[in-house]
Amino acid sequence: MGNNQGKRRRFGAVRQYRSGRWTASYRTPDGEEHRSPDTFATKTDAEIWLSQIEADLTRGNWQDPNAGAVNFTLYASQWIGERGLSPTTEELYRRLLRLHLAPTFGVWDLDEITPPRVRTWRTERLAATGAQTTVAKAYRLLKAILETATEDELIRRNPCRIRGAGRERAKERPTATVAQVDALADAVGPRWRLMVYLGAYGPARPEEQAEARRPDVSLEPLGLWVRRAAPELCTGRRAVGETKSDAGKRFIVLPEFMRKDVVRHLNWFAEKDSNGLLFVGEKGAPFRRSTFGRRWRKARAAVGLPDDFRFYDLRHTGHTLSTRSGATLKDTMVRAGQSSERAAMIYQHSETERQLEVADGIDARVRAEREKAAAAERDAPSGADLVQDA
Repeated sequence: MGNNQGKRRRFGAVRQYRSGRWTASYRTPDGEEHRSPDTFATKTDAEIWLSQIEADLTRGNWQDPNAGAVNFTLYASQWIGERGLSPTTEELYRRLLRLHLAPTFGVWDLDEITPPRVRTWRTERLAATGAQTTVAKAYRLLKAILETATEDELIRRNPCRIRGAGRERAKERPTATVAQVDALADAVGPRWRLMVYLGAYGPARPEEQAEARRPDVSLEPLGLWVRRAAPELCTGRRAVGETKSDAGKRFIVLPEFMRKDVVRHLNWFAEKDSNGLLFVGEKGAPFRRSTFGRRWRKARAAVGLPDDFRFYDLRHTGHTLSTRSGATLKDTMVRAGQSSERAAMIYQHSETERQLEVADGIDARVRAEREKAAAAERDAPSGADLVQDA
């Protein structure tokens, strides 16, 4: 039972328990009573705490101590659902939440997530997975969710304060040679040959190619309009919609050596409908990542490329050739459909005429590499020459 020894103060009240420790309470302007979460060793400590609460109320900095009693997983799920994210981004965020955040933070309310707990989680995730890039993505998501919780006045300050923890340090991606790209195009078969060349020398993303249609192909000048994308989710659903960014909507000028493959693909493999898809399977179904993936892995093995060489790495090949052909950073960004606010402010627009020059440069380099390889093959001694020399 309490020993009501504390007298009433101008703001709030303090009282002493029989144990000798002190507690404090106060009422907010709405009439709701709040009690200190902890007890104090002395009456002075209790009064100092009340003075701080009064100051917060006066300055408008007071925060309901019960506001943060919201389960993290419930709040995070709602946060993801309210963002208006693209299907692929929402899928990524929910996977990060399910696999990396909820197992640790799901048992806590928002106001129970502290900087030490965040640091411990990150250390344990890195040790358990070794996936620095994935952990960085998960940390960025956690920080964004808790930043919104701060704006919603559910917590006073974001506990994610680890400098550089959200920065990804991805390793340099491999680059294929012109000969390897040609070999990959041959190995995947005639139906998918153009997809390899568009991935390397466009460079067009696979989800952009999956929604490319007959009207998107231009023969004069030779090129491809990218207007929509159809990424495939883990459920197998094609999420047809906008490109990855506004910069993704673009006209890609293609090198002239691709003309024969473009025309042949239109005649042989594209849907016959006037608005038909550019890439469909043998039975007429839209492009599927899972089906193409099997062909890609076999082709990659046949060419001798490493197992971690992805279809996306063809874009790196295209970037490298563009740069060697005299393309500026902005030229390369336009071809790849990449953008950032900083780059948009710094770099000038890359006109279609300039893109024609870049495509011509790629065309010349690819033709030169092919001629060099053919000359080396012609000059190589035949088996009969070796026998004669012997």
